[in-house]
Amino acid sequence: MTKTLPTEPSTDVNTDTTRLRQTLGDLVVASHRLTRLAARVTGSTESPATWRTLSVLQSVGAMRLGELASQSRVSQPTMTKLVRNLVESEWVKRIADVDDARAWQIAITPKGAAALQDWRDTLSEALVPMFADLRDDELAAMRATVEIIASRVDLSAAASAAIDGR
Repeated sequence: MTKTLPTEPSTDVNTDTTRLRQTLGDLVVASHRLTRLAARVTGSTESPATWRTLSVLQSVGAMRLGELASQSRVSQPTMTKLVRNLVESEWVKRIADVDDARAWQIAITPKGAAALQDWRDTLSEALVPMFADLRDDELAAMRATVEIIASRVDLSAAASAAIDGR
């Protein structure tokens, strides 16, 4: 008579890493699709770069134009135009760089923070009908996922800041 051993959790690091990589890739793709869908549903014509830029400034703080362009994933000339429009809208302001009198830093204004929050509220409201039938456990799973991702992104930002000497 052959005895069957209980199945143990996977200890194969390569399999676990592959599954994690696949899940993270799927999560990023789903997130981008969800954002694009929500933006289409709202009918907004504002550039996604506007919201990315305001979000970066809100989470990281004031920074120079070149760094902001890098963080927002646009070219420096594009960021120059974007900042000019955001200044005109009073969503950002230029402030003197304390480390270099010749340079400016870009900072979000209260009006810009309010616009960003309005945009986020509009996006989430547009998505409610798609998710209104979630069970409590599904909603709890989504909340847990958001918290996990936020904590890892916050840790990554803190690590980057420490490396950059900010």
